[in-house]
Amino acid sequence: MRASEANLKACLAELKSFLGERCSTGQSMRELHARDEGWHPPGLPDAVCYPREAAEVARIVEICRRHTVPIIAFGTGSGMEGQINALAGGVSVDLAQLDRIIEINAADMDCWVEAGVRRMTLNTHLRDTGLFFPVDPGADASLGGMAATRASGPNAVRYGTMRENVLALEAVLGTGEIIRTGGRARKSSAGYDLTRLLIGSEGTLGIITKLCLRLQPVPEALRTARIQADDVQSLLDYSIALMQAGLGIAKLELMDEVAVCAVNLHAKLGLAEQPTLLVEFSGSAAAIDADIAFALSLAEDFNLPKPVWAATPEDRSRLWKARHEVAHAEPLLRPGARIFVTDVCVPVSRIADCIRATRADLASVDLIASIVGHIGDGNFHVSLLINPDDENEVKLAEAAHDRLVERALAMDGTCTGEHGIGQGKKAHLRREMGASVDIMQAIKTQFDPALILNPGKIF
Repeated sequence: MRASEANLKACLAELKSFLGERCSTGQSMRELHARDEGWHPPGLPDAVCYPREAAEVARIVEICRRHTVPIIAFGTGSGMEGQINALAGGVSVDLAQLDRIIEINAADMDCWVEAGVRRMTLNTHLRDTGLFFPVDPGADASLGGMAATRASGPNAVRYGTMRENVLALEAVLGTGEIIRTGGRARKSSAGYDLTRLLIGSEGTLGIITKLCLRLQPVPEALRTARIQADDVQSLLDYSIALMQAGLGIAKLELMDEVAVCAVNLHAKLGLAEQPTLLVEFSGSAAAIDADIAFALSLAEDFNLPKPVWAATPEDRSRLWKARHEVAHAEPLLRPGARIFVTDVCVPVSRIADCIRATRADLASVDLIASIVGHIGDGNFHVSLLINPDDENEVKLAEAAHDRLVERALAMDGTCTGEHGIGQGKKAHLRREMGASVDIMQAIKTQFDPALILNPGKIF
């Protein structure tokens, strides 16, 4: 749905009159908003707007609706499935200037923030309160973007995803109406749960402008260990046993030998190039000591090497920083290549089976490929290094991706645990959800009657 030239011209003239210099049609600015971190082809918007408050977002939407011009909400561009690519042109609405931390309610462990506030900015602001916001996708993403994509990350095994950590939100619908969903109460039975409906909607139902977030106490202590072994199956079986023991696990992450090679090049870690399990315990010092004793004993039961514990907070931070930056490290294995990265999620009891079958499949693909996983919640990522201009390599990667999704769905899993659908997984959503997709499309028409919000995504 690309706007007519006349409609687009009239729309941009009205937006420039309203926003002045905060509506840009410069080529370089448009290119900065044309793609995310994923491999998908870019989509160039016709203009980029920078609102400063929800009322301005509503006015932008109302102007675009009258002229039937597409709107794409933009956070930081750190997504992986092309959610912010302007497939039909239109207006990219950059929410970076909605950056106020409105209130911190320490007694209730919650806060109100605008959508453009970044995750690390919020946690820096919370430093003296004894609280923190736990959802950590790796990138310093905007909190509005994290809600729109239902982001998660390594901490999800203990604290959940954005779905569990957003209590309420404010959003601008495709009609230009501003709505507020939910409230600060920790539970409610009042009507439909519109908050959860908007979380993960990828800007197709509304533009999130404000969020009420659940906060958590900073743990008294943290201890991180790594276990390396050639036998991936034993590492995965050990992980499942740790989970079933009910320990205070904060993170449980796998990197295969290819990913370890990449982080060694990037972060100079000097690790043995073997499959590596990272385990972090959090809680009181006494509880962690008990958990460590159990983890050591259990490692012996699985004939695994003794875990190596991070000796200092700096060692721990360096290890997790390297894990977070694996996507930036992997291109070092093939300079000039681009990462074709995807994710699936299966029940935790099936993740060992799914990863084993995926490793066997990737061994037959003539591309450098790696697996990293959030083992504690059954979610893992596959990255293939491709030349995006080589049609054969793209087809190889897409075929491997299709087989991965089929494998996950056959194990009662999902085509995406945290990346979202965007433009890359639309066919897989229908395969997974069937007729439920028709209900989703019907809901969209109620929130966005003119179908101007992020067209070409999810459906």
